[in-house]
Parts: sequence; C-alpha cells; structure tokens
Amino acid sequence: MVSDRIEKIAKDIKTMRIRGAGRIARAAASALKMAARESQAKTPAEFSAEMEKVSKILLETRPTAVSLPNAVRYILLGLKQAHGADLWTMKKVVISRADEFIRNSIEAVKKIGEIGANRISDGDVILTHCNSQCALSIIKTAFRQGKRIEVFTTESRPVWQGRLSAKELLKEGIPTTLIIDSAVRHFIRDVDKVIVGADSIAANGAVVNKIGTSSIALAAHEARVLFFVAAETYKFHPETLVGRLVEIEERDPNELINLKKYPGLKVRNPAFDVTPPEYVDLIVTERGIIPPYAAYAIIQEIFEWKPGERTSHLGDKLRPLI
Repeated sequence: MVSDRIEKIAKDIKTMRIRGAGRIARAAASALKMAARESQAKTPAEFSAEMEKVSKILLETRPTAVSLPNAVRYILLGLKQAHGADLWTMKKVVISRADEFIRNSIEAVKKIGEIGANRISDGDVILTHCNSQCALSIIKTAFRQGKRIEVFTTESRPVWQGRLSAKELLKEGIPTTLIIDSAVRHFIRDVDKVIVGADSIAANGAVVNKIGTSSIALAAHEARVLFFVAAETYKFHPETLVGRLVEIEERDPNELINLKKYPGLKVRNPAFDVTPPEYVDLIVTERGIIPPYAAYAIIQEIFEWKPGERTSHLGDKLRPLI
C-alpha cells in the first residue's frame, strides 16, 4: 500500500508545487526512500513489488523531465543488483541509493556554479528564463566572486517561475530586472550572455526546457549573444540515442484562462519547447563544459551504451550519474 505522504509527493510533482527538474528528481528519490522505510513487506519479493508500484506512480507525474526517471532508474538499479539479498539489506540499499542520489544532485548544482562562473566576466549583463537552480548557481557564484553583474529574468508565463528567480537573485543582492517573456527580443542587445537550465537534453544536443526557451535562443543567435545551458548529467535523455523523441507535456488550459468564461475555446498549453543544438554555445555540467554535440558521448558514457544495442534495458547498465 502506498502511503498518503508518498501520494502527496507525487501530487505535488504533478501539480508543480514541486517544480524544477533537479527538485523533482530529489523528491522522487525521497519518495522511494520513504517507501522503503515505511514498507510493511514480509518478503524480498513483496518489497520489490512495492518499490515498483511507487516508481510507477512517480513516473506518471511529469513526462518531459528525464531527471525523474533517471533518479528512479539509479535507485532501482541498486535494488536489482541486490537480488537474492534479505529484506533488511534490500531496504538499506534503496535508502542508501536515494541518499546518494540526493547528495550528489545537490553537489552537482554547486559544481556547475563553480565551473560556469569561470565563463562570466566582470560587468556582464545576464538573461535567465524560468527558475533553474543550475543557472542561478552560476550567476550567484560569479557574483560572490566579486564580479559586478546584472540580471534580466523573464516572468516565465503562465506559472511565473521567473518571479521565484527574481526573489532569489534579489536576496543575494544582485541587481535584477523582471521582464515579460515577449520582451526578450527588445532587450537582447543589452545582454552579454543568456543562461538557462534544462529538463532534458537529447543525444544530438537539443535542449528541452521551459516554454519560451527556444525563442530566447533564436533571439540570442540573431543578436550574437552567447547562449549557455546549465544542467546536471542526469538530465541527459538515454532513449534519444536511438531516435526516440522527448514527449512534450501539455498542461491544464486553466493555467492560462478560465475556460468556463469562454465556452468552446480551444487552448494549447505546452510546458516545454525544444532548442536546436546550433543555437546552444555550450552546456555546463558537473563534469565540465561540453559543446552540445558532445551530449551523445556523455549519454554513452553514463549508460555504457554501444551502437546497435537497444535502450530498453539501459536501467540495467546505469553508472553513477555524478
């Protein structure tokens, strides 16, 4: 039986009370850890079935952010490797793997901040979109190094994640200007660098991120403004190695408008879009800086995948992600 607390975590992910790919991944890991601790299973087989059930609930919450399934894969791989162990050992493995993922995920954000800050110059004006902890880590780290920077942040409609970014930046003391999403092209020539996060990165280097990111990338490309992506390596999407497309989540139309007031109106509300790799200058990961086309090699390395193999069993081959 799945506890109310775990159901609440799943609901909070689905309704975006928990938002941001890194936070979603850590929440999923926490839910699996909680399930292991609360488990009333009497046998290893019952315990494995419980973990699979919780995983299924979590995996059905948000289809686009690959951080969630990669977190689940990482934890369940440990459980699979413990096949034949006693019940206590299996519980301990799930709890330990979940703690390891959460710890490494947090550390990755810090490392990305340190690595990416080296590409920020004194006096830079930076534009960011949505509420990426990795992107903000770079900006904050550069500011703490004494670099005099200013930031434009978009509202990131329709859920206004940019307001969260503005609060974080102002708390740090960083001069920050909030703009509406459609004003990016108006201000882009005042910007030196764009830094955004990612929810998924495909094998060809395409970046799936908050809706509006691709328009910002196009404006930056047109204005010859550098466009950086900051992302942990567990946001690289393994299934794209063999051409699978990343599913783009469409959310409730009522996030945009009260449909009861507009009977018959059709509304589309995609949460993400895809930025082509040719508009991305570099990707900052906790392992270092790579060009977008190196994403293929990163995924191969993480999942120990070789051309000709199917990706359906990548969960059996997952290496430590960080």
